[in-house]
Parts: sequence; C-alpha cells; structure tokens
Amino acid sequence: MLEFHDPVRVGSQELQAYLEFAKTAAREAGAETLGFFRTALEVDDKRQKGAFDPVTAADRAAEMRFREAVGARFPEHGVLGEEFGHAPGNGLTWVIDPIDGTRAFMTGLVHWGVLIALFDGQNPVLGVMFQPFTGEIFYGDGSASWWERGSERRRLTTRVGVDLPQSLLATTSPAFFRSAFERQALERLQRLVKMSTYGGDCYLYAMVAMGGLDLAIDAGLGAYDIQALIPIIRGAGGVISTVDGGNPSLGGFVVAAGSVDLHRAACRVLRDESAPN
Repeated sequence: MLEFHDPVRVGSQELQAYLEFAKTAAREAGAETLGFFRTALEVDDKRQKGAFDPVTAADRAAEMRFREAVGARFPEHGVLGEEFGHAPGNGLTWVIDPIDGTRAFMTGLVHWGVLIALFDGQNPVLGVMFQPFTGEIFYGDGSASWWERGSERRRLTTRVGVDLPQSLLATTSPAFFRSAFERQALERLQRLVKMSTYGGDCYLYAMVAMGGLDLAIDAGLGAYDIQALIPIIRGAGGVISTVDGGNPSLGGFVVAAGSVDLHRAACRVLRDESAPN
C-alpha cells in the first residue's frame, strides 16, 4: 500500500530524463491496449463494495509492459499499479493506471487513457496521460504542462477569470458518490454552476488543464486514478486537492479547478460551509 513519507529529492536533469521515460513507456503500454480496443473483449469483475469494477486483458497487458520497462531501466524504483499492486523500492514509486476509464474502453468509447506518475513520497513530480486511439499525450512536471498529437504541440493553460455561476463542471459518474455527504455535496455544486456533465474519467482533468472545463470532481479515487493528473493540472496553472484541502496524491474525494479562487469557492460549497463569495 502506498503511503506518505519524506520526499526523495529529484534534480531537474533527472526529472527530465524520468519524464521522457514516462512518455515513451506510456506509448508502449498504450500500444498493448489497441489490439483489444473495440473487439469482443472478455471483461472480468473485481467487484468491491458491491459495485461493478471491470478489468480486461488489455489492462493487465499494459501494466505488465510498463512494469517490465521500469524493471529494465530503474530496478531500484518501486511500482504501484491498479492491477498488480505495490512493489516497494528506494522511495521513488512509479504509479500506473493502465486503462483509466475501463468502462469507456470496454464499450468502445474514447474517454480513457494510460496514466503514469512518479511519486516522491509526498507528491507526483511528473504525470503523463496517453490516449492511444487518438494519439494524444498530455504531460506535466508541476511547473509546465503540454499536449501533443503527431507534430502538434501546445502548452496547456487553464481558463481563468471564471466565477462559480459561469463555471463548467464535470464528474465521471454520480454513482461514484456513495455516501450521503458525497451525494449532497455534488448536488449542491451542480445547482450553482452554469453546466455540469458526466463521463470522462482522466479526460475531465486533462480538459481542466486545457481550459475546456473549469471544474472536475470525483469521489472514491485511488492513487493510480489521480497522481498522473496532478502535475498536469498544476503545470497548467490549476489547483487540485482533496475536498478538505488536503494532499490528493493518495486519492479520495478530489477537486480540480482552473484557478485558486474557483477552487476555494467550489470546496466551500462541497463542504457546505457557506455560499460562495
């Protein structure tokens, strides 16, 4: 199980080398998924707490490809993956969700991606999201974020100057808000924003970084669901935390916003502290 510990220092040159490795590894893991996409794929159920939790051969193949790449290049590092658990290392841990959005993947929709992060013990120092079918890759190191597809490349920036009544909100599914507090929090926020929409998994957070959405929230996330997206959001100028303002690196009820003020207003509504300023 991944836990917080004193951060391992990563120098700027090391960080760039790790980021290039992560981009390459995400593409290689993603290539494992494409042979399964939009095929008659067998889906297993990892059911937890009575809820359907799908996994496929594509998830497992992609994660194994990534684990082999880390073992060959950085055998001293740890790995945490959604499908094969946690192998501790020297304090730096690669965190992978081989297919974030398995429900979309299994139904032929394109809102899924390979997520890879490097966790230093307190925060992910880099994050990569790769969508193999569209060829899009989003990546960041917390200070800057980028989007690439083929020869196209764009620096990511969030949409700023948006207040809560004008904001665009998305969440993967209201079904994931299981407690009374979570359901009521979502309903309160939905009543105050300009528009809310469902579906998207990792794409929601990428779109906050790109400026298409202003808010993305999800409850019940694991570390592998969110770590890769944290440096992308922050590098684009956004803010991401747990609903109580804590470190989102281990998951939970997570709130991402395009600006500090919007994040603060949304969290106050979600916590039912008062009406937004």
